[in-house]
Amino acid sequence: MTTTFDTIFKGATVVNHDGSAVRDIGVKNGRITAIGSLSENAAGEVINCTGLHILPGVVDSQVHFREPGLEHKEDLQTGSLAAVLGGVTSVFEMPNTKPLTTSPEALADKVKRGTHRMHCDFAFWVGGTRDNAKDVPELERLPGAAGIKVFMGSSTGDLLVEDDEGVASILRNTRRRAAFHSEDEFRLREREGLRVENDPSSHPVWRDEIAALTCTQRLVRIARETGARIHVLHISTAEEIEFLKDYKDVATCEATPHHLTLSSEDYKTLGNLIQMNPPVRDARHRDGIWQGIGQGVVDVLGSDHAPHTLEEKQKPYPASPSGMTGVQTLVPIMLDHVNAGRLSLERFVDLSSHGPNRIFGMSRKGRIAVGYDADLTIVDMKRSVTITHEQAGSKAGWTPYHGKTVTGWPVGTIVRGHKVMWEGEIVNPALGEPVEFIEALPRN
Repeated sequence: MTTTFDTIFKGATVVNHDGSAVRDIGVKNGRITAIGSLSENAAGEVINCTGLHILPGVVDSQVHFREPGLEHKEDLQTGSLAAVLGGVTSVFEMPNTKPLTTSPEALADKVKRGTHRMHCDFAFWVGGTRDNAKDVPELERLPGAAGIKVFMGSSTGDLLVEDDEGVASILRNTRRRAAFHSEDEFRLREREGLRVENDPSSHPVWRDEIAALTCTQRLVRIARETGARIHVLHISTAEEIEFLKDYKDVATCEATPHHLTLSSEDYKTLGNLIQMNPPVRDARHRDGIWQGIGQGVVDVLGSDHAPHTLEEKQKPYPASPSGMTGVQTLVPIMLDHVNAGRLSLERFVDLSSHGPNRIFGMSRKGRIAVGYDADLTIVDMKRSVTITHEQAGSKAGWTPYHGKTVTGWPVGTIVRGHKVMWEGEIVNPALGEPVEFIEALPRN
C-alpha cells in the first residue's frame, strides 16, 4: 500500500540517530511520517536532494534579536531572516530587551510579536531576578518560555544577579534547566581599571579567565546545594572545560563558533568587531574548548548573535558595546570545521540538534525521526563560498567573518515541512511559531 505525502525530500544523505545514509524523507501535515526508500510513493512535491546532506533542523539556543526597545540594531523579523538564511530552524531569544522579559506580560508580548512574523520557530528565555524569583515556577512553564536566564556578570542590558543568595533564590524555585552568563561581577568591578582606551585587546585582560572560572565554580556549588540543573552559556576558557567535566550531573554547557574560531590575535585586524562578553581569548583557550568538543563535555552550540550597528561598534573601546552577529554564520563556520577534520558531521548534529532536544526537552524537535516536526537543514558539504557583509539578513548588516571562505553551505531551511529558504532566497512567508517543551506542555 502506497502513501501520499505532502513532500518527499529525495536522495539526500540523511544524518540522524541511525548514522549517515542515502534516504528519502516523507512529510505530511508538517511532520516526518516516513524515512527510507519512498520511490513508489506519491507526493504533492518531490524535492531532489541528490548530492546534499539533510540534517535535523539546527537550533540556535542563544540569540539576541533586540525587540522590543532596540530595534535599530535588530528585530524579530530580521534576526529570524538571518537565521533561516543560515539554515537555522529554531532559536531561543534572550531577555535583555527593553522592557526586560521578566514577566508573563512581557513574554506574551514577545510571543505575539514573533508568531507568523518570524521566519523560524522560537522560544524566549525569561530573565531571572531577585524580584521575580518566587514566580519562577510559573514563568518557566508559560507558552514560549525556553526557561530562566540569569546574568551573573554585567553585559548588555540591566539584568544582573551577582551574589550567591540571589542566584540561590532563583535556583531553589526552578524545575527546568536554567541558563547562566557566568562571569564574576565582583572581579570585573575590581579590574575595570585594566581596560586600555582604544585597545579592545585589553578586553580579555579585564574580563579574564579567572572571572569566568570563579563564577562557574560558584554556580555549580549553588546548583548542587539547591538541587537545580544549570546550563553555562558561551564557555570561553580551557579551565572551565576541565572543571565542568566532573559536574555533568548538574551542569551542561555551550560553545560558540567565535570562541572555536577566533583568538586574541584577531583583535589586530578585527578590533571592536570581536569584542564580546565573555571575550575572545588566546589560542590556548580556543584549543581547550575544542578539547571539550572532542571529549563530549560541550553539550550544545549557540551563536550568541548579539548585533550592534557598525557606528556603535566603531566607538573607541571601552565605549564600544560588546556583541557580534552570528546566527547566519553558525552553520557555515561549523561545517567548515567539519570539512577541516576538527569534528565529525555527526558530532555537529549532536551539538546543534540532538543536544538542544536532550538538555532543554524540546517537544518533537531536534531529530529526524517519524512523528517529529519536519525541521530540516539541507546543506551542500562540498560548496565553497566566501562570507560577505552583503549576504547579511541581520539589520546590523555586517559579519566578523567578512572575506572568509568556507566549505560547507546551507542551501535549504525547512520549518515544519514548509520550504522557507532555498538557495539563498526566502520562498515562503514567515510562519514561525512557539517551540513547545516537554516539561511545560499544557495540561488538559
